Amino acid sequence: MSSPEEKSLPSSPVVRLRVPTEEDAYAWHEVFDDPEVMEFHGGRAAELSVYAELTARQRMHDAERGFCLWTLLDEDDRVLGFTGAQPWPHAWGPVGEVEIGWRLARSAWGRGYATAAARVAVERVRAAGVDGVVAMVDARNERSVAVTRRLGMELAETFRTPSSDREGYCFRLAL
Repeated sequence: MSSPEEKSLPSSPVVRLRVPTEEDAYAWHEVFDDPEVMEFHGGRAAELSVYAELTARQRMHDAERGFCLWTLLDEDDRVLGFTGAQPWPHAWGPVGEVEIGWRLARSAWGRGYATAAARVAVERVRAAGVDGVVAMVDARNERSVAVTRRLGMELAETFRTPSSDREGYCFRLAL
């Protein structure tokens, strides 16, 4: 019998991460074709060719480094988006560091998928020998800030993006 102080924790959703396939470029394009999903990423989905290049680059990262932005699948093998890590891809910010990130279909929000998948990604990145990750988050993106907190990440600095001059946060997690 449980004491009154004990509370049952909601179970994490079943998630599966796989190295992105060529077909995942189409799935990512489809699930990210939503202004709400892309609010902090330029406002609209990129062209299909951008996702084709991104998935190809992630396959290369996985082969060379043992980690990438993996395709996130639910318990029924539906593509929900991606989560994982990659070398920071810009000439500004934490150059030379590994960034962890996630982007999910609107239908997957608020159900624990981002946190559950990010936890798996952190373990995989740690197993690949990475000793720390950063998460670069738009300051207005409360949902992603909450995921960083659930992962135990700490706010390291505030920055302004060069392209949009928006405020952002750099969170860090030692592995």
